[in-house]
Amino acid sequence: MLICHCDLHFELPYAHSLKGRRSIVNGIKERLKAFNVSVMDISGEYPKEADIALIFLSPTARTAAQYRDAIEQMLERHFPELHYTLEYEEI
Repeated sequence: MLICHCDLHFELPYAHSLKGRRSIVNGIKERLKAFNVSVMDISGEYPKEADIALIFLSPTARTAAQYRDAIEQMLERHFPELHYTLEYEEI
C-alpha cells in the first residue's frame, strides 16, 4: 500500500484578490472530491498563486500513476485557462 502526496501549484493571473483566488480554489477542491482524496488549501497570502495538497492511498505504483493522470485530465478539461505544476511523492 502506498501513500501518495501531491502538491498542485496554480498560477492565477486573473485573480485580483484573495476572495477571487478562494472562489477558484473552492471550485477545484469540489471537483477533486469526486476522486475520494484528502484535499487542503495550503496557499499563502499572494492572490495570484494557489497551492493545493492532496493525499490518497493506492495499492500499487501503477494505480497511483493512473490516478494522478485522471486528476490531471480533469484539471485540463475543467480548468484549461489555469497553468499548474504537479509534484508528487509516494511513500
